[in-house]
Amino acid sequence: MQRKNARKARVLEQAAQTITIPADGATLIGTWYPASDAPRASLLLHGATGVPQRFYRHFAAWASARGINVLTYDYRDFGASQTRPMRESQANFADWAVHDQTAALDTLAKLAPTGPLWVLGHSLGGLGLPFQNLPDRVTRITTIGAGIGHYTDHPWSYRPKVLAFWFALGPVATALAGYMPGKRLSLGADLPAGVYWQWRRWCTRRDFYASDIGVTLPEPNYSIEGKDIRICVAADDVVVPPVAVRRYAEVFASSDAEFRIFDPANYGLPALKHIEALSKESAPVWADLLDLPQPDLTCKARP
Repeated sequence: MQRKNARKARVLEQAAQTITIPADGATLIGTWYPASDAPRASLLLHGATGVPQRFYRHFAAWASARGINVLTYDYRDFGASQTRPMRESQANFADWAVHDQTAALDTLAKLAPTGPLWVLGHSLGGLGLPFQNLPDRVTRITTIGAGIGHYTDHPWSYRPKVLAFWFALGPVATALAGYMPGKRLSLGADLPAGVYWQWRRWCTRRDFYASDIGVTLPEPNYSIEGKDIRICVAADDVVVPPVAVRRYAEVFASSDAEFRIFDPANYGLPALKHIEALSKESAPVWADLLDLPQPDLTCKARP
């Protein structure tokens, strides 16, 4: 059965369709993975910061092989949606988390006019949740690695890299280049300067994004009712550690959001980490992440 599903996923990956997503002040490029059979749901995948949508193709094909339509996309001025030199971009973190995520959800609803809608947010992809007006058709929301973090949350082994990114190489290089040259610094992907500076402000302040509410962010709604909400994290995530993700889950207390930790050892995996949780090597976790039937494993997540 696993081999059959793997073959089906490869075929579905090849059948994926490129689409355009009209957003406020930008046009985004997305990829539509239609379900192999009558769809049980349609899922929107909001990506992590600096992670192009192509990275998620294995997950998207895996889900579509299991009867789920999937839409992935790139945020404005990044990945396939980049239409100008990075230093000319005026995009900020709020554009990605609010305007682009909202536009993508509107497009998903048009691509799939009937049936339930699911949202999966990876890291930044899960932070826009309280700033959006979610339609009734959205019945399930899952985030992985999305948290209200501060640079002191990171374990000591990872902290030198974080300090360099926020207080040394990162700000100096961004000021000089006019964008965050992550590739040249071996600190991730290149990012628009506005994205980097706002991201830096959030992660170096105890109040996270509070200072941007009413400026670039609308008033958040943490009382989301009638939705199945799961706030998830890998036990070995050092980029957005479990303490930061639990902090995020707690703001949704009135919505009965479920906090779940995934231990890679329970799935026979050496690691899950942050970005890698949605890489093809982490496929054994995905059924539990989406709460789908998994014949070979019982649910291994722990509260």
